[in-house]
Amino acid sequence: MTATRAGTSAPEPRPAPRPPKRRGVELSLLLGAVAICVHGYVAVGLARNGAVPPDAVGYGAGLGVLALLAHLAVRLRAPYADPLLLPIAVLLNGLGLVLIYRLDLQTPLDRAAPAQLVWSTSGVALFIVAVVVLRDHRILQRYAYISVTAALALLCAPIFFPAVNGARIWIRMGQLSFQPGEFAKVLLAVFFAAYLAVNRGALTRAGRLIHRLRLPAGRVLGPIVAVWLVSVGVLVLERDLGTSLLFFGLFVVMLYVATGRTGWILVGLLLASAGAYAVGSLEPHVHGRVEDWLDPYAGIESGQGAGQLAQSLFAFAAGGMLGTGLGLGHSTLIGFATKSDFILATAGEELGLVGLSAIFLLYGLLVARGLSAGLAMRDPFGSLLAVGLSSIVALQVFVIAGGVTGLIPLTGMAMPFLAQGGSSVVTNWLIVALLVRLSHAARMPLPVPVEVGVHAPAPAVRQ
Repeated sequence: MTATRAGTSAPEPRPAPRPPKRRGVELSLLLGAVAICVHGYVAVGLARNGAVPPDAVGYGAGLGVLALLAHLAVRLRAPYADPLLLPIAVLLNGLGLVLIYRLDLQTPLDRAAPAQLVWSTSGVALFIVAVVVLRDHRILQRYAYISVTAALALLCAPIFFPAVNGARIWIRMGQLSFQPGEFAKVLLAVFFAAYLAVNRGALTRAGRLIHRLRLPAGRVLGPIVAVWLVSVGVLVLERDLGTSLLFFGLFVVMLYVATGRTGWILVGLLLASAGAYAVGSLEPHVHGRVEDWLDPYAGIESGQGAGQLAQSLFAFAAGGMLGTGLGLGHSTLIGFATKSDFILATAGEELGLVGLSAIFLLYGLLVARGLSAGLAMRDPFGSLLAVGLSSIVALQVFVIAGGVTGLIPLTGMAMPFLAQGGSSVVTNWLIVALLVRLSHAARMPLPVPVEVGVHAPAPAVRQ
């Protein structure tokens, strides 16, 4: 009890109610996600072979064990984390394995599901390590310049390796291959968040005012623009238009969030349009994709047959509202990229508009929960990092979905969690792990005041 001047006692303040941890909700959603994936796996076996796959129990048990281990890591190290992030990632990854397995049944000489399962297991292992080891996200801010150095090194590495399908984005050593640009995007998000968090005041107030847009001083904006120009220039040299567009969008979004200046969005759109026009006109590989986008049925009219984009559009049309059913489509006609760039066409054909909309809603919910964590963060670095990581997922989904549906030219990127690609699935699991840590820091309750009128400082996270 605390004595007052009148000699009476004032009641001690009641501690603020703690927000619910929601780990039980997360576990229930994980069980539902695993059940949906197992149901899809069984449906594919029944449709293609008329029998339940003999390893259906093993598939369900393996996916369930991975989900349970990830859940235990979150329960022990990030108990206040958003309960939707992990179940969404498990469901999307599981659906991707089902779709790749379904396509493997029609391409027995090119089986990708076993390798994808190994990469998915590696991704979940990295998720667990990140959640357990990274106790305070602010530690990443100390390694901003190490992150950007490593990111640029990863981006430059594929230049010294042969091109694959017209683009130099792969590093191949024997049977092992990976795409270093996937890891570079997370490192660049860390650098952008750290730099903008420190210099956001100077970016907002200092500089010259031109047509209602205040341009920051060159010494403040220069370093981050130089990093962006180098990264985009390297990607253009490697003919990786999709990743360069992703990095450009990430830079503009984080700069807008840091400064609150809507003019940066307009400047970004104008620069992106000018750059896309220049690359599409001068680079033959990109120009060919633009031509296919402008007239996807040109090959049919010339007697050469339908191209990949035309077959993708046919697959979406054949799916209709409810789809043909898992295993009953013909999306393998798309060709060699059906398990990677165009796997969304398989989902659209066999799950229909309803199933495709559900997948987009899952992505939208994942991005929304990440942005919600960013809004609730108590430090600018954490807030910007959450926005940056969420924007990476959002931009990827937009670029890929827009390409396979004919909204924008094809870019050759992998759909997060769904498409074949080890580097992609591992990187996206790392993104989810960081969002889990950030949402834990955002939702964790403030410490109880030590004394009436005297409050203890509120740390961003509690160990």
